[in-house]
Amino acid sequence: MTKDKTTSTGGVSRRTILKGAAATAGLAAGSGAITGFPMVWSQTPIVLRQVGTGVSNINAIAEKCKADLGITLQMTALDSDAAAQRTVTQPDSYDIADVEYWICKKVFPAGTLQPMDVSKLKYFDKIVPLFVTGKLTPDSVIAQGTAPHTVGFVEGKDSKKFAKAPTGWMTMVPTIYNADTLGIRPDLVGRDITTWADIMDPAFKGKTSILNIPSIGIMDAAMIMEASGEIKYGDKGNMTKEEIDKTIAFLIKAKKAGQFRAFWKSFDESVNLMASGEVIIQSMWSPAVAAVRSKGIACKYQPLKEGYRAWGGGLGLAKHLDGKQLDAAYEYINWYLSGWVGAYLNRQGYYSAAMDTAKQYMSEDEWGYWVEGKAAKGDILAPDGKVMEKAGSVRDGGSFYERMGKVACWNSVMDEDRYMIRKWNEFIAA
Repeated sequence: MTKDKTTSTGGVSRRTILKGAAATAGLAAGSGAITGFPMVWSQTPIVLRQVGTGVSNINAIAEKCKADLGITLQMTALDSDAAAQRTVTQPDSYDIADVEYWICKKVFPAGTLQPMDVSKLKYFDKIVPLFVTGKLTPDSVIAQGTAPHTVGFVEGKDSKKFAKAPTGWMTMVPTIYNADTLGIRPDLVGRDITTWADIMDPAFKGKTSILNIPSIGIMDAAMIMEASGEIKYGDKGNMTKEEIDKTIAFLIKAKKAGQFRAFWKSFDESVNLMASGEVIIQSMWSPAVAAVRSKGIACKYQPLKEGYRAWGGGLGLAKHLDGKQLDAAYEYINWYLSGWVGAYLNRQGYYSAAMDTAKQYMSEDEWGYWVEGKAAKGDILAPDGKVMEKAGSVRDGGSFYERMGKVACWNSVMDEDRYMIRKWNEFIAA
């Protein structure tokens, strides 16, 4: 990865965002000029309560945070919808909200999170441009759905209104993201899989599965529908009622014909379905594919000609945070982007929002395998030290730019969200 591609946030630096003496004065706190935080926090016991999804609420991160900063992280892992509900309805029950960008569209207007001061973000200039301008490279086409940059900034310090361009106030600091596709059992499908439409092949009847989280499952269904030539959406991430009706009717017809074996909600369910061979092609997450492979079972995260469905998550600050708690929260977020956590996430098959800092915590071979699409020179280890991939392996889908550069749609919240959820539940019950 060339430096100019990753360090630049698409021509928008923190310096260009910050204007006026007041903003400049705030730089000292986030610029590394103030040091010695681990000692300070260990003398003044600080506890930060973090609520979010199991994807990134990881014990190893809490343990490393305690060791490096002296800050105790109390993590609560929930599913996506429960995390969103908790963020809106129980604002005093957490300090840090670890939520996905498509959920930010639901959450931030509720006013339970406070805008984040860019001047206090030490690594803002290292954040990949996807989260700032929406473009991975200057030539990138912005994908459909809730692209993170569209909900990444608000108009001012006390604003709940999303800004149309970067400002000095972020809704959340991005941390984790990925490009999702179908997982397959190459030993059992018996042919090349090239398109999202392949999941509907009658040859795979009773051996397919899709994800049963409505806002995400409907996106997979949209990729399948469009690839099958059944419909051409105006925006897959913001369907009309007519488009939702057509999509659900298509799914119900396939379900009644016996095309699906199951509808999974959890990581473990997807792993078990694939490892057992009950399912041979399904919606899947990258680490779940790795989990199947770690059992010695062939499993592939299959690149498809129509591209990927992407998602991203970040850390937001509870409205009630102030004083030392707020200072500690900013220090924790700056630490999160400083590299160790990013490397940990990269090794799981996700991507860090600050790739340059993560690179410093990875070996040349790890970086080559996970990010550059190169064949591994030695065995590739999981964060827990177990062998994940053997020497000579190449990552499914290739390099960071090949994968994130082929995003067709981001997870999203539609204008017709409630209607869509009702129709999705009709499909699951059919």
